[in-house]
Amino acid sequence: MLWNWQFAAEALPLLLKGFGNTLIATAGGTLIAVVLGLLLAVLLRSLPRWIVWLVRLVVAVIRNTPLIMQLVFVWTLFSTSETLINVPALAVGTLVIGIHYSTYMSESYRAGIDAVPTGQWEAVSALSLPPVRAFRSVILPQALRATVPSLGNYAIAMFKDTPFLIAISVGELVWSAQSFGGRSFAYTEAFTLAGLIFLAASYPTSLAIRRLEKSLATY
Repeated sequence: MLWNWQFAAEALPLLLKGFGNTLIATAGGTLIAVVLGLLLAVLLRSLPRWIVWLVRLVVAVIRNTPLIMQLVFVWTLFSTSETLINVPALAVGTLVIGIHYSTYMSESYRAGIDAVPTGQWEAVSALSLPPVRAFRSVILPQALRATVPSLGNYAIAMFKDTPFLIAISVGELVWSAQSFGGRSFAYTEAFTLAGLIFLAASYPTSLAIRRLEKSLATY
């Protein structure tokens, strides 16, 4: 049979359990990426040139190497070194995904900050506002208006990249589908349901981001 409803019913609870880890990795990674990306964008405008060069080099390395390679590399460091504390694979994966995507989000923040009209920068300077207050009260609110949609798109991309966590044995959605398929040989049911779960979670989010983008464009 091409499709067995009994296998599908048996696979669903396991897949939903794995989906929980997928959501944890996505939410945690998004939080790390949003905060760290903003920090990078702001610091790269104010740090000394030699430090900026070094940070840009690190960012370039992270952006131009595969995410799955970074996951395996960092997990190997944590799992083989006796000097480091024992960190769960899910925590390592969440951290690596968050750092990886922070390098992309920092560019979105940078573009949003650069898009703030020159007059706003001149007004901040004329008012002699402290840098922290100027960014918090004047620059960032305007920059985020143009940045939020792209940040949402990166969060969706991060959600779709969580299957890479299978490389470090994290029991996420695809790992659960593969595990069930390996036991029952019901790969069709397991991976079809996994794909539908991904679609059910990501498509409404993409529609919400599109609506947000249109509302911000007319604001």
